Amino acid sequence: MKNILVLCTGNSCRSQMAHGYLEKFSKGKATVYSAGIETHGLNPGAVKTMAEDEIDISNHTSNHVNEYASIDFDFIITACDHAYENCPFIPSKNAVRLHQNFSDPSKIKGSNQEISEAFIKTREEIKNYCKDFVSDRL
Repeated sequence: MKNILVLCTGNSCRSQMAHGYLEKFSKGKATVYSAGIETHGLNPGAVKTMAEDEIDISNHTSNHVNEYASIDFDFIITACDHAYENCPFIPSKNAVRLHQNFSDPSKIKGSNQEISEAFIKTREEIKNYCKDFVSDRL
């Protein structure tokens, strides 16, 4: 069983989406955690957009990376440049560290349609990344 940490700035949107897809695609081969270098709570747009793809993240919590200091991770995935650049040291012995910057749909200003489209675009990018990650790494 592999331990995977997905890290983002606020653990509210992109890391939560990745957490949901990694759990789905890994089919019990991994324990997935998500955290932020800050905690912002779950983003309602992320919850809604994931539910539209039949992934329920509504019970996830927004966690700070320090909460997982004692876990030895096999993979640490940073899902945004800010977390990658500001991530504290995580003392996992042999963790493979990967980085993929996903656009932040929570920052989009515009109509409801434009915001929804931004969430869907990011969700699909994360979904594809997670499928490839599981296929290649687990």
